[in-house]
Amino acid sequence: MEALTKFFQKKSVKRAIIFILIVVVLYSVRSMMNLILLTFIFSFLLNGLVEFILARVRFNRTLLVLIVYTLIISLLTVALVNYLPLITSEISQLIKQITNFSIKSHDNPVINFVESVISSNKITTYLENGFSFLLQYFSDISKTSVQVLIALVLSLFFLIEKPRLINFTNKFKHSKIEPFYREIEFFGKKFSRTFGKVIEAQFIIAIINTTLSVIVLSVLGFPQIVGLGIMIFFLGLIPVAGVIISLIPLTLIAFTIGGIWKVVYLFIAVMVIHAIEAYILNPKLMSSKTDLPVFYTFIVLIFSQNFFGVWGLIIGIPVFVFLLDVLEVTESK
Repeated sequence: MEALTKFFQKKSVKRAIIFILIVVVLYSVRSMMNLILLTFIFSFLLNGLVEFILARVRFNRTLLVLIVYTLIISLLTVALVNYLPLITSEISQLIKQITNFSIKSHDNPVINFVESVISSNKITTYLENGFSFLLQYFSDISKTSVQVLIALVLSLFFLIEKPRLINFTNKFKHSKIEPFYREIEFFGKKFSRTFGKVIEAQFIIAIINTTLSVIVLSVLGFPQIVGLGIMIFFLGLIPVAGVIISLIPLTLIAFTIGGIWKVVYLFIAVMVIHAIEAYILNPKLMSSKTDLPVFYTFIVLIFSQNFFGVWGLIIGIPVFVFLLDVLEVTESK
């Protein structure tokens, strides 16, 4: 009995038990996972923006937070009112254009072979289903808008009362649940340092990649630029795999509007943009722990998509990096 008591008193055992309890609690509230993730992402990203501004300009923190949120809500409102019908229409046209690719006949035997491979593996069907999900996501905007609005309000209160929240939370250090609080604090710091930073880096990289891609696609004469831009942004949040997935519909559209040479130009442009991401953006924004082998990246994405759905493609790598940090997995020297 004494040996069992000593076993459970070990720090590593207590940490593992508390971690399992956290996972169980999160699983029990999985229906609220969208709201939880959106609140965390908004809070982390906008807190970083506020701190960035305050480090360079002397300004009242509360007033700055209110200004930032007012601008964001105004931009979202204008985008929904003016561009939602356009976005829905362009995504619908993209679905038709990609689906019609398999219907057209081509004189080139290589293209015919590629088309037969696409048809036999039902890749076109998968792409159509993916675009249909995106279309449904924007069509069911009422439910999404409510979740985004609640997440924005929660993150707003968090940023406004951040100093007070920190002071209040520190009181648990001297309470009866002090051991539990210490472990929560440990995991919280690890989570914000790894998961938060990786999500932040993914968003910055996705924005830059989308901007560069939209410019290139406009020069190449691609149709439905707004719809393609949204697709590239969301797929850009998926490490490594996002580039490959987005390249499939872009290649089909390129061949449809300009033949094989348009495809060649597209591949050259994508390689240049990917090189900028791999050799300039990733080293500056990502830590060494996120430099995973491609095999690991795809395995993590497959399993995380199976467990978390569409969210898993975005948060899979950040969660895996968080676990590596908790387990203290470091590069061998």
